[in-house]
Amino acid sequence: MKKNRSRFGSNKKKKTKKTIDIFTIDKNDTLLPCLLTLLPQKSRSTIKAVLRDRQVSVDGIPVTQFDHELIPGQCLEVRWDRSTPQQKSHGLNIIYEDQDLIIIDKPAGLLTIATDKEKRKTAYSFLSDYVKTADPENKIFIIHRLDRETSGLLMFAKNETVKQQIQKTWTTTIQQRTYIAVVEGEVKKKKGTITSWLTESKALIVYSSRNQEHGQKAITHYKKIRGNNRFSLLQVNLETGRKHQIRVHMQEINHPIIGDRKYGSSVNPIGRIGLHSQVLAFTHPTTGEPCRFETPIPKSFWNLSSSPKKSKG
Repeated sequence: MKKNRSRFGSNKKKKTKKTIDIFTIDKNDTLLPCLLTLLPQKSRSTIKAVLRDRQVSVDGIPVTQFDHELIPGQCLEVRWDRSTPQQKSHGLNIIYEDQDLIIIDKPAGLLTIATDKEKRKTAYSFLSDYVKTADPENKIFIIHRLDRETSGLLMFAKNETVKQQIQKTWTTTIQQRTYIAVVEGEVKKKKGTITSWLTESKALIVYSSRNQEHGQKAITHYKKIRGNNRFSLLQVNLETGRKHQIRVHMQEINHPIIGDRKYGSSVNPIGRIGLHSQVLAFTHPTTGEPCRFETPIPKSFWNLSSSPKKSKG
């Protein structure tokens, strides 16, 4: 790798402090090994920290994935100043952006798209405003959705061709969709699979059936992470992506998601549905490269599912 330049700043004591390192990539590599080679004076934990905090950019776009593929000619920039703000639009945390895609970490309570009652305060509207700041002709396109009270990773396309390509090849393009759910009660099984056929009523409620003649086949895999006698924290992987699939399937095993009154929950300890889109992995529609994004499990989820402290004595 060829080092282009470094920028320096000075404090009142006139000590110079390097704030940015910039390199030109000269061979195919992946991001973390490349950074460890380029910055031998930095520890592995330090490198991981700047990745986590979005202080590493490739061709001007912040990248957090340690296995991001690098190609010759790209500009790699490392900012050591942690005060650099994250890229946001109306408070939305933009996890990743390139010429084709935008991936955000959607907060709970925000709609994906407009409804009859809410037109402007949506992820789509905020991101549409954001891309138009660069060019008023820019647009974004919805690829998939998250329910209003579900937080986590949500992907949009920046052109209609990419949108249609991903939607048409969804089952082969999307490699992994992992959710974290807090459900009522103590789930006894360490892992399991739920298979049923889902159909939606005129009242917009989704029902589960074992009859293959009724609805679309839905398959949900779950694994228990931790829990107590009141709540369980589950990792949920979707084999199919039906509307309200996780919510309906959790109700079916008598462990509804907390806060989900529509599908059987009787408690709402954190003021929202306990569902978070944690991992999204896919094949990039333009480059063909594998992409994987992951967000932390919300602290409130951890706290609810913690084991009760044992009394001393």
